[in-house]
Amino acid sequence: MADAETVRLCTQVVHSHFGPLTTNVATALLRRGRLSFPQLLRYTRLKPRTVRATILVLVQHNLLWHAQTDEDGEALEFNTAECLKRLRFGRYVWLVENMLGNAAAEIVQLVLDHGKLRAPDIISRLSIYDLKNTSMYSQALYKLVSESYLKPSTLLSHQSPRDKRIKYEAEEKSKLAGFPTARELREAKAVAEARLKREEEEAERVGLKPKPKDQLNHRPSKKKVVEEVVDDDVYFRINSDKFDVHIRNKLIETAVEERFNRYAALVMRATLMATESRQKSLSDARSGITFSLFEPVYYLTRRTDPCSTNAIAMHIPDDEDLSAGLASNSKRPSNTSLVKEYLGLMANADNPTHAGRAASFLSHSDNKVYVEFDIIGRRLRRRVLESVARERHGEDAVRIVRLLLDIGKMDEKQIAKVAMMANKDVRPLLSAMSSDCLISTQEIAKSTDHNPTRTFYLWHVDLDRAYSTLLSSLYKTLFNIITRRQAEQEEPEIKAVLAKCERTDVAQDESLLTRRERELLSEWKRRREKLSVLEMRVEDAVFILRDFAPGRNSDE
Repeated sequence: MADAETVRLCTQVVHSHFGPLTTNVATALLRRGRLSFPQLLRYTRLKPRTVRATILVLVQHNLLWHAQTDEDGEALEFNTAECLKRLRFGRYVWLVENMLGNAAAEIVQLVLDHGKLRAPDIISRLSIYDLKNTSMYSQALYKLVSESYLKPSTLLSHQSPRDKRIKYEAEEKSKLAGFPTARELREAKAVAEARLKREEEEAERVGLKPKPKDQLNHRPSKKKVVEEVVDDDVYFRINSDKFDVHIRNKLIETAVEERFNRYAALVMRATLMATESRQKSLSDARSGITFSLFEPVYYLTRRTDPCSTNAIAMHIPDDEDLSAGLASNSKRPSNTSLVKEYLGLMANADNPTHAGRAASFLSHSDNKVYVEFDIIGRRLRRRVLESVARERHGEDAVRIVRLLLDIGKMDEKQIAKVAMMANKDVRPLLSAMSSDCLISTQEIAKSTDHNPTRTFYLWHVDLDRAYSTLLSSLYKTLFNIITRRQAEQEEPEIKAVLAKCERTDVAQDESLLTRRERELLSEWKRRREKLSVLEMRVEDAVFILRDFAPGRNSDE
């Protein structure tokens, strides 16, 4: 089950997208967890026909998982992650429009509106008014499928992966003899994860099929080329991981520009573009690495496919002068040498220590370049934590957080001594930060009775707890932003003006609005724009904490 803030936000999203009846079913699943159909009827107090219709809607939009349990039989589970990603649908359409054009953006928007669709349904709906655009939409659809922006909707994608993961882990642990060690348990978990990922990839190996022979050109050719077309029998849905890769790369590019300059960000963008085709998921620790899931080994096998300096230089625009961002003694350095200079800066080549590697953006050696997504993600999450500590408790709180992250567990006197702060200032600050879950305490008792007077209290930063609390706070902020925007839109004066603007004559000639109505409309648009900018900033923070490198917080 999700926490309270996640439930509120998901309920708000479902209500705005599907209405109150579907929200009733989603709320029951969010608050009570996995439920069977009779249990849903009892908790929602709706008619069976209505519940079935809402279930069909949620399944169509990939918001429900199906599960088979021994106790309750068939059960339904709400997909919280998929629901929260609906807040990025506008950004997904904007990304596709900038990269692949308007036709691809229309296809993505249509699939987002309907959850999943077949290729003939997509083409027929978009070219209903102009049949001449059929070939254009067919080409755009093929590009979206071939580049993994759309993926097949399979039976496995509607089943909860948690059940299979638990089952596979139990099977691997049963093969271990005696008491398993921590390493053996990690290996068993890795094998189960690899097995589940392999099944997902095998199930999604549909969508494209060889072109029929009667449509092929039968000219003799020395090189045999197999042409592919989109399979008309496959339902396609949005591959959010592929879109999230572009969002992550943009955040990395922005971080490089803040750290160095615009030209370094340009080189980072070229590096990411050179390996973009191989970036399929956000779980990669570094760029250019793929995982072999089909070899008989107990753990994921990494195969390096790095990016070269020449490939990066090819993605640099010709009208950009990289030498403007560096102080160089040579008169006319080559583009490749400038790229190497920027790569050395971002790799912290002049600081080969642990601190230098922790502050790097990539690793560079022997003309092989890797973008260190894991290191960048840790640093960005830590920056979010420090910014929250600074906003709530000031610069002294940031100093304490950095001290505890760098050194580890310390008692109150040690913190005051190393941070060069007075004891009377440290104690209330530690208590306030602990109440916000930014830092935690570790009790070490001198005796078995755990008497507080004979107990050491060590302060430390529990990153998992801190990030989870921050994520819950950000969900609350997103909920408040959406509620504020809806409340302002429902104001009587604004509602009347918006209803008047929907008239065809007013849409063509805004002078039909009075001065007061134009002022109200302008003020409402200004407030809505501010709320949208704020929502995007909060969503970026959510992306860093939850999606940038999922499952890696505990490794820090």
